[in-house]
Amino acid sequence: MLVICDSRGHWGFPKGHVEPGEAAEEAAIREVCEETGVNAAAVVGQLKSIRWRFSSRGTRVSKTCHFFALVTEQVRTTPQRKEGITACRWVSPDVARRLLTWDNARGVLDSARAAWDARCAAEAR
Repeated sequence: MLVICDSRGHWGFPKGHVEPGEAAEEAAIREVCEETGVNAAAVVGQLKSIRWRFSSRGTRVSKTCHFFALVTEQVRTTPQRKEGITACRWVSPDVARRLLTWDNARGVLDSARAAWDARCAAEAR
């Protein structure tokens, strides 16, 4: 699993905004590259979506984030500090579970593990 740490010390998965005219899958690949330097990834499936609310400058904000499973052979990562990323690393699912700051990210992790297990089972047939 590829996890990132933001400037507040929170661990999670790469994510971001869909640009005008861009498909969500394209945005996922672009955001992974922009945040981690991994530039050779391909989408293999859609994962769980999460919703959360927070306050920003006195305004209540509601967000939805759609996650995708990506694969790559690129091992090297480079945290993109201009994007607010202070660290990024490949870790096992168990280590990811311990690092992730938010419970909803752990739900995404569970979705990714299930997708990976299903893919492996299908390839074994």
